[in-house]
Amino acid sequence: MNSHLNDSGDEEPTSQSDRSELQGTLKILVSKLDDLSTCNDLIAKHGAALQRSLSELEGLKVPVEGGEKIKAVNERATLFRITSNAMINACRDFLDLAETHSRRWQRALQYEREQRTHLEETIEQLAKQHNSLERAWREAPTSKTCSLEGSERLPKEEASDDEDTEFFDAMEDSPAFITVTATESTQHRSVTGRDTGVVMSPSYNDVSGKELQPRRQRRTHVPDKPNYSLNLWSIMKNCIGKELSKIPMPVNFNEPLSMLQRLTEDLEYHELLDKAARCDSSLEQMCLVAAFSVSSYSTTVHRTAKPFNPLLGETYELDRLEEYGYRSLCEQVSHHPPAAAHHVISQRGWTLWQEITIASKFRGKYLSIMPLGAIHLHFHSSGNHYVWRKVTSTVHNIIVGKLWIDQSGDIEIVNHRTKETCQLKFSPYSYFSRDVPRKVTGVVADSGGHAHFILSGTWDDKIESAKIVQSSRGGSGSEGKQKTVYQTLSPKLLWKKYPLPENAENMYYFSALALTLNEQEDGVGRTDSRLRPDQKLMEEGRWDEANSEKQRLEEKQRAVRRRREAEATDPLWFHQRRDSVTGETNFVYKGGYWEAKEKKDWSMCPDIF
Repeated sequence: MNSHLNDSGDEEPTSQSDRSELQGTLKILVSKLDDLSTCNDLIAKHGAALQRSLSELEGLKVPVEGGEKIKAVNERATLFRITSNAMINACRDFLDLAETHSRRWQRALQYEREQRTHLEETIEQLAKQHNSLERAWREAPTSKTCSLEGSERLPKEEASDDEDTEFFDAMEDSPAFITVTATESTQHRSVTGRDTGVVMSPSYNDVSGKELQPRRQRRTHVPDKPNYSLNLWSIMKNCIGKELSKIPMPVNFNEPLSMLQRLTEDLEYHELLDKAARCDSSLEQMCLVAAFSVSSYSTTVHRTAKPFNPLLGETYELDRLEEYGYRSLCEQVSHHPPAAAHHVISQRGWTLWQEITIASKFRGKYLSIMPLGAIHLHFHSSGNHYVWRKVTSTVHNIIVGKLWIDQSGDIEIVNHRTKETCQLKFSPYSYFSRDVPRKVTGVVADSGGHAHFILSGTWDDKIESAKIVQSSRGGSGSEGKQKTVYQTLSPKLLWKKYPLPENAENMYYFSALALTLNEQEDGVGRTDSRLRPDQKLMEEGRWDEANSEKQRLEEKQRAVRRRREAEATDPLWFHQRRDSVTGETNFVYKGGYWEAKEKKDWSMCPDIF
């Protein structure tokens, strides 16, 4: 039980108290047995003395009738001592039986607890399906006009035709505040003010509503995923507690994209950064940056498959300069621990860079994925420099049931130029919570800690912002903590998830961007993920060949890695530098890649495939 409790983070805390109670009961029984043993010793001592006295009496000259009486008393004293010894032995037997049965009870209790957990997981799956159906019903087209869009709330709060209605949202397990939507007059002011939100959609280049210029036609589908069955538990049961990156995995558990490509998917909603670059207000800019940080999780809700671990020196470029004004480059700079460096430069006024190391642990019933490393975002015109880190992702139902992913934890976004902050909370999913699943809440504050915007939404659907017009101290919450009540303008939509492409459930649940990431392109470096043979074979549905190729590449990489380590070979496009903002040493882009692409000269690239 000690081992089980340590390995399973979601084991109920009551199991520890149950076990302590059983152990306490056994200690009391042992103590009582000791008391009985002491009494038995005393009985034996005094019984022996009594028998000696009776024997002495028998030796005296007494009448025959008196001698018979003494003999009878002596026999009864002997029987009493024998009975007391038998009682002590029976108590010992009882204690041994109690210890044996307590272990059986513990095993039975553990079995019942596991059965209940399995039942809860089944109920959770049913609840998720119910929630999806309910959400689909709520989001179905209705006869309401577009003028209601400004009043759109999260699914559990129905939009009201009464503009004077106040919405009270007591957020459990979230930042200690309550929001109150302002009345009609302030709502009308918010519509004409600068905080008006606009829905982002794939058919628009930016929030000004300009239609995109004709762009290169990219693919809209990949071959359907083959229906191969494989028992995950048969492979994972020997891997408990190990780093996921060190477990040899067949491609059956993968999706045909590398981790570098998954990292590039953070740019799916780059329009948010384009709009943020045009903001005059740094606080409004912070809201858009926060929405961008949340949007990177929207693709994960159905993506339970594992991306390919990149080979050391593997790269991935995404050149969208003509279409969207940005160029992105990733390189795998370390293999153990696996680390990738990423750099994006945009002609629309921003630069983003990050070095991410993935730490992952298999816990028996779930898998924890902890991205380590800071994400940096710099806006060219204002000089605003934002830094934040990712939250923990958890893959549930590893052993039994349908796999599902949750995001939980806190993100603090800091503008190091102005010292303004945004605190975001990703609430972990719970069937017993009344909150909307996958809920995200946040507060944007200035350098003095004064709140200016409330953020709310879900990481798989949308994020809204509401400007705070007044704040006051409210009553105590469920834990006795005093909550702050914020009066806000009507919430405005910052970000809305794009709908998945048709037939996405058979194409690894890829988004429109993900479908294009492994599309073959001319002129890329010869270490690019698009050229990785096992990944390409898997995408084509040739999984047996892909597994053989994957094994060949991994064996080749081991030999190359030992040689590179011996020669202390540095990454090709990134080098380590100390960051002046965070003080951390990490890999940053040193230049040269796009120039090499222009020259079509990749002679410096290693042969990794």
